[in-house]
Amino acid sequence: MATFRLSHEALQEILAQRMSEIPLSGIREIFEKAQSIPDVIRLEFGEPDFDTPAHIKNAAYEALKSGATKYTSSFGIGELRDAVAEKMFRENGVKCSRKNVVITAGATSALSLSVLATMNPSNEILIPNPGWANYVPISRIGGAKSVGYPLLEKDGFNIDIENVRKLITPKTKMILINSPSNPSGGIMQEEDLKALGELAIEKDLLILSDEVYEKFIYDGERHVSPASFPQFKDRIITINSFSKTYAMTGWRIGYAVAPAEIAEAMGRLNSSTNSCTAAMTQCAALAALKGSQRCVSDMVEAFKKRRKVIIDGLGEIKQLSCSPPKGAFYAFVNIGKTGMDSISLATKILEQGHVATVPGAAFGSFGEGYVRLAYANSEENLKVALSRIKSVLSS
Repeated sequence: MATFRLSHEALQEILAQRMSEIPLSGIREIFEKAQSIPDVIRLEFGEPDFDTPAHIKNAAYEALKSGATKYTSSFGIGELRDAVAEKMFRENGVKCSRKNVVITAGATSALSLSVLATMNPSNEILIPNPGWANYVPISRIGGAKSVGYPLLEKDGFNIDIENVRKLITPKTKMILINSPSNPSGGIMQEEDLKALGELAIEKDLLILSDEVYEKFIYDGERHVSPASFPQFKDRIITINSFSKTYAMTGWRIGYAVAPAEIAEAMGRLNSSTNSCTAAMTQCAALAALKGSQRCVSDMVEAFKKRRKVIIDGLGEIKQLSCSPPKGAFYAFVNIGKTGMDSISLATKILEQGHVATVPGAAFGSFGEGYVRLAYANSEENLKVALSRIKSVLSS
């Protein structure tokens, strides 16, 4: 039988137009290149290297034994939604109930459902620049246009409300914020959150607040959820995840807390995309919220030590500089003195030093001039990685 193959041109015609605007992320590109290097030290992925705590894994095991292998509500198991609502009030000062909560297959899904539920093709969403690489494709998949607002090192990578105001057009419907920030580690201050909320009211905008790094805070800083301000609550969607907090990246479970009408729309969308989040995963997440939080505090303490190793080590490399991150677990390193662009330098460090980092350009135009190092690795490996980087730059 003859083999029939479509031409490259025909395949390009078949692919949806949006696919031309959704390239492989810079993080994944480095990841793929690193696969062929046997002794590479991985500082590109934002994934805690800790194992999921035993009591959480045991809860999943017990759930499987008891038959938690069927469909659940597209909104999530009721008991877990209640537990999320209780957590939001206890820890974040946000009053809500299960009707405001949607359990999703990770924070990425929660972000996508938020955009799909609220944005039209004619709308624009303001996103941080530099910001997590997936914000652009998530906006595009939802049919909206993303417009970056600058976060500058001289401002501590904090939002400048007046800069945001200048970018608002009649098409703008949403502002996405991420605090603590990936990639910079910046934290939005309470006064800036209030000013942003007032701007959202003035311009009739929604705020999409990505808070997945809320537990990773340093130097006496404090995380504040914008939904904790009653006057802004009805226009805020809060996104969070179990991935970072409980070292559950592979479990794929997160949640959104939103005004009831938006949450209901997101749940309906979830039924048409994922059907539901895995039952046994939801049981594990419930155990995570209800059980001891010692595992979280222990992990954060370990990250504090690793942060010091990174900052001290970078201080010994004259071509690099780094403002100490206030949150998350990333060092956003200024490479201006090297005279190289971020992709070239990240490639050089990978090929010659066998250390995987992420070029700042992967996070937007204002990320150029930086590389991101994730200190989600052992102190010993971090020290070796820094030594290798120093050697590469010295040569």
